[in-house]
Amino acid sequence: MKNLPEALARIVVTLWVGGIWAIGYLAAPVLFTSLADKQLAGNLAGHMFTVMAYVSIACALYLIIQRLAAFGGRAFKQAFFWVVLVMLLLTLATHFGIQPIMESLKERAMPQAVMESIFRDRFARWHGISSIVYLVQSLLGLILLFKQNSR
Repeated sequence: MKNLPEALARIVVTLWVGGIWAIGYLAAPVLFTSLADKQLAGNLAGHMFTVMAYVSIACALYLIIQRLAAFGGRAFKQAFFWVVLVMLLLTLATHFGIQPIMESLKERAMPQAVMESIFRDRFARWHGISSIVYLVQSLLGLILLFKQNSR
């Protein structure tokens, strides 16, 4: 089992990138097209994105630790390491920065749905920023898949 940490790293990359794509580009759109209540769809999607954020943090931390253990200081010269770090930072910025702003706007809009309130434009702007960050993470995930074998 000499390569167990490396095999686990491959599984972690698969879980992380697959989860990002599955939640963002399959599950969330299906919720919005299947449910008549868009507020409910948004709440459910938000919960899935929260779970995915914690999965992302755990995956990134494992991959950073595994790369440092396997390669020492040479890890800092690898694109894989830097892609993982950027993806982690984007996850942290989204989950602990953008999402709380969006949640605050939803709460302030109550009892109306945020998209039917005076906060609609601000919420849409932050949602757009969040979507762009998610797209960047998705594209970085592709790079991660291709670079995972790099030494």
